Amino acid sequence: MQNRKGEDFLKLKDLIENIDVLETNVGDFDKDITDIAYNSKNAKEGSAFVCIKGFKTDGHEYIDEAIQNGARLIVVDEFFDTSKIKGKIDYIKTSNTRKALAVMSANFFAHPSKDFLLIGVTGTNGKTSTTFMIKSILEAHGQKVGLIGTIKNMIGSKEIEAQHTTPESYDLQKLFWQMRNEGVDSVVMEVSSHSLELFRVYASDFDVGVFTNLTQDHLDFHGTMENYFSAKLKLFGMSKKRVINADDSWGKRIIEMYPDCMTYAKDSNATVCARNIKLYVNKNQFDLWYNDKKEEILLNIPGLFSIYNSLAAAACCILLGIELDTIKKGLEELKAVPGRFEIVESNEKFTVVIDYAHTPDGLLNLMRTVNEVADGRKVLLFGCGGDRDRAKRPIMGEIAGRMADFVIVTSDNPRTEDPLKIIADILEGIKKTNVEYVVIPDRYEAIKYAIKNARENDFIVLAGKGHETYQILKDRTIPFDEREVVKNILKELRE
Repeated sequence: MQNRKGEDFLKLKDLIENIDVLETNVGDFDKDITDIAYNSKNAKEGSAFVCIKGFKTDGHEYIDEAIQNGARLIVVDEFFDTSKIKGKIDYIKTSNTRKALAVMSANFFAHPSKDFLLIGVTGTNGKTSTTFMIKSILEAHGQKVGLIGTIKNMIGSKEIEAQHTTPESYDLQKLFWQMRNEGVDSVVMEVSSHSLELFRVYASDFDVGVFTNLTQDHLDFHGTMENYFSAKLKLFGMSKKRVINADDSWGKRIIEMYPDCMTYAKDSNATVCARNIKLYVNKNQFDLWYNDKKEEILLNIPGLFSIYNSLAAAACCILLGIELDTIKKGLEELKAVPGRFEIVESNEKFTVVIDYAHTPDGLLNLMRTVNEVADGRKVLLFGCGGDRDRAKRPIMGEIAGRMADFVIVTSDNPRTEDPLKIIADILEGIKKTNVEYVVIPDRYEAIKYAIKNARENDFIVLAGKGHETYQILKDRTIPFDEREVVKNILKELRE
């Protein structure tokens, strides 16, 4: 693997430039380092191994394995007893190995994000759709665009499967390097709160940071909403320019901190706004306003939340100097975002829609959209993920009970938790309402029940899985693409 100037190595002194060195036994800083590993299994001859404390394992426990695999340098954190490795190999002690990994990775790949326009989108909801919209606008502007996010990574039209919303810092810098080598002009990426807190995007050169909204999620990781907000806020300290949702209460706080930012909102005092909004089952119409300029937009993605996402994308691209007619072209050419209010094509007299909504605010916005466009009963099928924020479960249950006519409570990705205990948490909220509901833990059977008992004009909403093509159970991950599930069930019921 070649990096700077086509070389297959980097001098150690260049690799560790700008990292915090607290202690070292390195004698020769001119020696060559061939690669970086944060998993001991990936260490190879001449590489540097950076010890990362994960949620389940600690890289410091695998130093010997990394050495056996050929590591030439070990990077440890300030609390590690270096007497355990003295005499075995060169080491560097640093205050934060996650931060060191990010800086070293950027150094190794010659800071690729400096060679293209980098846009980061953060927020609880809307990140995926907003990045797809920005990509479409930039492509309408004639750019070759890289995309990094929840659904997939892309270089132009070439797809690369995504493992995390935001990759680990080494993998991210390697992906940037690959994108630069393939001639991208700009990269738009989702930036999760985890990635900001864990320094995955540290040492990346952000030209624009975009904020969509902040609502309850990931409190199992962050603990409080203030901590969650503080993590998101880091992106805007790293960005040269900022685009902020002025209708969001947390967004208002960011605007106070960065008064020179670009703002967007619906029908309010912001730089970019939407007026004359018309919502339909499979599209939206609205007037996009920027100062005294207006463009009529026909958006192929329904829902008020989609208008907010398009405003975020438009504001970002206006900030980059793109004209409104190009923004209109880019927004209107985007036909859909996988798993975001995605209507399953069928010849039935009812409608089935798949959506990724998995937070209280996401579910509320989804059902508000359904209420705007549905003629018949609103049937909502959903669950909550295991090993994640428990506090949101009864909240989502209450929202479901208030917003739907009939609720089917089922499993999402239960992971290592008992699905029935997750469902019990959801029912605490549902029981505060008068909605009729049924519990069917097996998601396939739950979807089958919804379709088998559908009435004419029913609007069946499958929430939580969206673009995912799998289900994570306690002991295995199984294929589970809801588009295919729905089609198979319809075929089965017709036979």
